[in-house]
Amino acid sequence: MSRRVIHTGQAMVDLVVEVPHLPLRGGNVNARSATRYAGGSVTILVAAARQGAAAVQAGAVGTGPNGDLVRETLARDGAKVSSPPVPDLDTGVCVVMVEPSAERSFVTTRAAERRISVGSLATSRPVPGDLVCVTGYSLYDPTRDPLLEWLGSLSDGVLVVLDPGAPFAGFDPALVEQMLAVTHVWTSNAQEAQELTGVSEAEASCAAVAQRLPEGAVVIVRDGPVGAFVHVAGETTHVPGYPQTPVDTNGAGDTHTGVLCAGVAADLGWLEACRRANAAGAIKVTRRGPATAPTAAEVDDFLARQHGVGVGTV
Repeated sequence: MSRRVIHTGQAMVDLVVEVPHLPLRGGNVNARSATRYAGGSVTILVAAARQGAAAVQAGAVGTGPNGDLVRETLARDGAKVSSPPVPDLDTGVCVVMVEPSAERSFVTTRAAERRISVGSLATSRPVPGDLVCVTGYSLYDPTRDPLLEWLGSLSDGVLVVLDPGAPFAGFDPALVEQMLAVTHVWTSNAQEAQELTGVSEAEASCAAVAQRLPEGAVVIVRDGPVGAFVHVAGETTHVPGYPQTPVDTNGAGDTHTGVLCAGVAADLGWLEACRRANAAGAIKVTRRGPATAPTAAEVDDFLARQHGVGVGTV
């Protein structure tokens, strides 16, 4: 059986509105466009599936038009939802305001995606070799306790991949340590690594995060167009990025995580998986919408153009 990418986090619907600038408090701006996309964990799973990985949504999905959009988007790329629909409650919405600079601001609701249990997560049935993705946003109540209980029950050999997100370093220190203790892979942007460690330089923060994790854990710290730093087997390596002129950065980090996990699931080395993830993120920022990750063939073509050589697919 091939290794799978399983996500425990929030599959939501993004309502993306393009605005000239954010409104002042009590004010109004006219949006140039408004589009509904399935986002959140969907972005990571679609990115992984488009690289050929078996992708599974273990987090909760609601009953209604938003939940239907989530399921339809995942199914289109062959990703599956393991848990049954939450009855009588639809999936929530995240309003994403995108400025001309491609900077994003968010307003998020909470609904069916927060109705997880140990039993619902267990429907994904992870086995050794699978990658189980966790977002720091799941460490808010009410998803925190069932998630942590379930993570503690996983078999040896299941890799827990933590994308901490903005809130992680601000949680109670005991909660932070509890999550770090079961984390095998940390993948974040440079700011999130700095907030955890107090180390401002991205490369140094990579090793500093590793010191907070169990022995043998892998750390990836993304640093925008500079690329990413990968700490594995006691060494930190810079994997260069591919700077682009962005039109929408929403979902770029999630695309990177999905392609990275797909590469690892396909038994690529961490550095090669990160190189493909860097390329996928570079392609993603030139496209509008969160779940617009490239296919494996598109990543191959991009890398061939960048390096002037043929490359293999994931």
